[in-house]
Amino acid sequence: MMGQQGGSQDKLFYAFNLDDHVPRSHLLRGIDCFFDLSELRHHLALFYSHTGRPSIDPELMIRMLIVGYSFGIRSERRLCEEVHLNLAFRWFCRLDLDAAVPDHSTFSKNRHGRFRESDAFRHVFESVLRRCMSEGLVTGEGFAVDASVIRADANRARGMRGTEVIDWNKGDGPSRAVREYLAALEESNPVSEDPSEPAGSPAVPKIISLTDPAARWTAAPGGPAFYAYSTNYLIDLKAGIIVDVEATPAHRTQEVDSTRKMIGRVEERFGLKPARLVGDTAYGTAPMLGWMVEDKHIAPHVPVWDKSERKDDTLSSSAFEWNARANEYTCPRGHALRSDRRQFKIHRERVTKADTVIYRSSQNDCKTCSMKDRCCLNTPTRKVARSIYETSRDVARSIATTPQYAQSRRDRKKVEMLFAHLKRILKLDRLRLRGLSGAQDEFLLAATAQNLRRMGKWLTTVPQTTSPMPA
Repeated sequence: MMGQQGGSQDKLFYAFNLDDHVPRSHLLRGIDCFFDLSELRHHLALFYSHTGRPSIDPELMIRMLIVGYSFGIRSERRLCEEVHLNLAFRWFCRLDLDAAVPDHSTFSKNRHGRFRESDAFRHVFESVLRRCMSEGLVTGEGFAVDASVIRADANRARGMRGTEVIDWNKGDGPSRAVREYLAALEESNPVSEDPSEPAGSPAVPKIISLTDPAARWTAAPGGPAFYAYSTNYLIDLKAGIIVDVEATPAHRTQEVDSTRKMIGRVEERFGLKPARLVGDTAYGTAPMLGWMVEDKHIAPHVPVWDKSERKDDTLSSSAFEWNARANEYTCPRGHALRSDRRQFKIHRERVTKADTVIYRSSQNDCKTCSMKDRCCLNTPTRKVARSIYETSRDVARSIATTPQYAQSRRDRKKVEMLFAHLKRILKLDRLRLRGLSGAQDEFLLAATAQNLRRMGKWLTTVPQTTSPMPA
């Protein structure tokens, strides 16, 4: 028999409980178990006035942002609509059915205001990380580091060459991203009386965006160029928890330098110092290996950046044996390569601008050598450049022959999986906020959401419902 919905008159009273309508297996239930914002109000207290009209609860805005970054809702306008309609989102944000959802403009005002001034997103990220540590998901034995390029909110057509003079005051004046960029330039560059003096000036970018000048002009292999930032992840290898994140322009040198900042910050704030650091070849430069081995005493599970190997069947630098006691190299024929051929009254370091020491052979030895055609065919002598960090490079080379290194190469995939999850699931393949601080805010919130999702899925047990036995 066909049924019919009865009762067209609206009810006068409803008995409704949001908690009953959120499934027990919902991801937000797992996140809610480990998401604690009890200290947020105390952290933001100095940035709110003691008088005036009460503002929107900052905990509500943070919870709404976590919902947006956890479910790939990139637009704040759409986020407000989804929270208004979705019962699970309302339940997580502590909103009753008749409670009003904040306007989307509230997020922009707080992002660029008190949230950024108080570094609230860093505070939330670190509070979630402490919870990960208390749950046993972080050991600190091994870290992995990597960077991924994220497109900036900048039009490819709106750019000028870095060598051109740009008038930033045209139109309505510089935007927030431009003001931030100019302030960073003034802070990093000392004022010189001679405008033509190049000392202290950074490398000039090839192309500068007029809307987001801090973004770097870059390109993936085989693809078109675009403006971008890099998100740098430092993760713990046990469960792939992100222990720190740093935003940089999409430039390899700045990506590598951010590793020092992240490791120092994690050690200072959480007392975590890894015994090994896993990375790709970009982190295998001589200064970086020297910092890891000599300064931080961290085992570098990183391939050595080495361009000394020759491909024309001539002898490479590895064919020469190093004698540390005599401070010289020995060629395959037994001749010595030295940095000094005579004694000087004043000791000379012989360190070049590339942080290397040049060792040269004797012209008399090379003149009569039978291997000259394979060693130095077009030059009278052979020279070998030895990095001042060569001892640290040798440590990395010896580690690369161990089974532990092979395991580290497999573990490094965890950070690459996080980047794939960031772009495909969380939809963060293009930024919405401009400027380096805007990129930092987005990367911190995304990393916080990833850590919360991991805890919510790994540590929450969903009770299985069993059907009652027939009588």
